[in-house]
Amino acid sequence: MRFIGVISDTHGLMRPEAITALGGCDLILHAGDIGRPEVLDTLRSIAPVVAVRGNVDKGAWAEPLPEREVVRIDGRCIYLMHNLKELNLNPAAAGFAAVVSGHSHQPKIRKEGGVCYLNPGSAGPRRFKLPVSIGRLVLSDGELCGEIVELDVY
Repeated sequence: MRFIGVISDTHGLMRPEAITALGGCDLILHAGDIGRPEVLDTLRSIAPVVAVRGNVDKGAWAEPLPEREVVRIDGRCIYLMHNLKELNLNPAAAGFAAVVSGHSHQPKIRKEGGVCYLNPGSAGPRRFKLPVSIGRLVLSDGELCGEIVELDVY
């Protein structure tokens, strides 16, 4: 069994609750709006990290980050991007098991055409009355399942 932590929209805030929730992950995906390079440094202390640039990620530290990334793990492909509205391919036809995105700050998980779509919501500053959350992808026996984890923050 493999655990992939999914985080997005930290906006420079790396909450201790998120660090705890990501503990034990084999890999962490950050779906953009990182905010500061120190966020990635903290995540790398937990597990290897793959990150994409979001619309608030500006400056020299963010320039090397791609806008989209393909992640392969145990024969499964995951498409990582920031804003799902900018998806310009058919994930099922392209052979993706999952599409991970952020941007909306709204945690959401759905399966469509055999593809798991996961938006972990925002792990950064609370926006409106939306929950503060992360996501997880669990890879077991070739199957990829997603879940949302609400963080207990005030």
